[in-house]
Parts: sequence; C-alpha cells; structure tokens
Amino acid sequence: MIKLLQFPLCPFSRRARMTMDEYNIAYELLEEHPWAWNEEFLTLNPAANLPVLVENKNTILCGIGPIAEYFDETTAKSSISHISLYLGTAVNRAEVRRLIEWFDHKFNREVTELIVSEKIYKRFITVSEGGGSPDMQVIRAGMQNLDYHLKYIDHLLIDRHWLAGEHMSQADFAAAAHLSCLDYTSDVPWNEFLQVKEWYVRIKSRPSFRGILEDKMLGFHPSAHYADLDF
Repeated sequence: MIKLLQFPLCPFSRRARMTMDEYNIAYELLEEHPWAWNEEFLTLNPAANLPVLVENKNTILCGIGPIAEYFDETTAKSSISHISLYLGTAVNRAEVRRLIEWFDHKFNREVTELIVSEKIYKRFITVSEGGGSPDMQVIRAGMQNLDYHLKYIDHLLIDRHWLAGEHMSQADFAAAAHLSCLDYTSDVPWNEFLQVKEWYVRIKSRPSFRGILEDKMLGFHPSAHYADLDF
C-alpha cells in the first residue's frame, strides 16, 4: 500500500491527503515531525520537507506539488470519469497554479508559519532549538496578514464559484488546507468573511475532507466548530 509520510497540522500534508481521498486512493499514514532531524526520513527526502509519498522502492515523491501533479497524471486523466483538479484551458490551469503558489508560498510564509508554528510546533521543540512559549507579537503579525488574505479570497469569490473559476481545483484544496490548520487553532474570523465561510463549508462538506476533520493533536484540542459541517 502507498505510504504517506506527513504531519496532521502540516497544510501540505493535508492537501496530499485530500487529493488522494478525492481520487479514492488507499494509503497508509505515517506521522513525521517536521521539526525533528530524522536521518531515515532525510534519506527519502534530503530537502526535509513534508509530505513524502512512497509507492514502492522505485517511486518516492517529495513535496505536495509533485504528489498532486502525479495523481492528476496517473489517476485523474486515466479514470473513466476523468476527474481532474486542474480542469479547463491552459489559461485556466495557469490560474490554478498561480493560486496554488499564492497559498503554498505567500500565505504560508505570511500566515501559517507565523501562527501554526508558534502555537503548535514550538510546543514540541526544546528552548535551545527555538521552542518554548509562543511569541504573541509574531502571532499578531500573522493575524494581521490573515485579514489581508481573507479579503483577497473574498475578492476572488465575487464573480467565481470556486477560487480559480467555475470548477473546484487544487487551488481550493491549497487554500482550504491552510485555513483548516488555522481553524483548528481557532484563528479564522469566519463571521467577518461570510462569502469565504460559505466557500469553505462547500469544501469542508466533501468526503475527501472527512479525515482532516478527524485529526487530533495530543494536548491541543481543535476549535469547537472545527468538525461541524454547518458552523
């Protein structure tokens, strides 16, 4: 069986899981801590980033981009239903990839890393390695940036059914993966962005999101509405 090395509150790991569940691909989850220096993991991925997919000894995929594209090429396009998360013309697909880059680079750097890393990751790292109590100034900066990004998502949804256009895509999965981590830590002001909330409910209600909503971190409970499909 395919093995996915991942961490529950890693947005890139979450998107890999959502993608495989959307395509009904069976896999086994193996938890890997992104802050740990695991030599066995480094032999699989010297870049040390998650997720890593191991299909067999000759097929090891590192990073969410290659994993998502791999399943689109091998599963979506070869299936009878031709379900793809990169639908549309070349221009449409370019917009999907532009938004993926927005969320996986800009959003991650300006929001997810500041909030989730401070609130979650630092709890598991020694003080000498940069762990300890969360820095509230860093978290406040992340929250300010989050407001800007939510306004941008709101702007995209003014004349689009999904973030990149009329079809659900990997752009939606990328955004939802990051926001779901922030929703776990109770940091998304949903009621200030009702259009974004309505879009997230549609993503959240998909069967491929079910496993994400079952995630639990030892010693850190999710927000009260985290698993509620009608919050």
